[in-house]
Amino acid sequence: MRLEKLFAAKIYDQVSKVKDLPDHKKYGSMAYTLPILVRTAGLAQALAFVSTRGKNKENNPYDRLLDHLAEVVGEPNRGSFLKKSRESGLSDYMYLTRRTMLALKWYKRFAESVLEIKPTDQLEAGGGS
Repeated sequence: MRLEKLFAAKIYDQVSKVKDLPDHKKYGSMAYTLPILVRTAGLAQALAFVSTRGKNKENNPYDRLLDHLAEVVGEPNRGSFLKKSRESGLSDYMYLTRRTMLALKWYKRFAESVLEIKPTDQLEAGGGS
């Protein structure tokens, strides 16, 4: 329970800072969708998918989400987080997946409450592209 409180507080701060950015809907839409993506495709594949989105933009919302998520789960940066998801042994991969899913639960909740993302916003935000 203590870890959940720490994650919730940190994630609330992160998401609250995103609210005033023009691309907050894309950030929130991906935060809302990412738990399902991890469950269906696996952590490494889901993170790789997110990392390929919006590459032609400076300060893109998907990289921002990965940076935030990496910070919460205890990785020094997005690159390290992605690498660990690809190269970890089974037990480390499972541990990282559990921590990530615990964090994503809070990202999804705050995407709904703070960023006011609705399930229909997935289509309006361009499906994450």
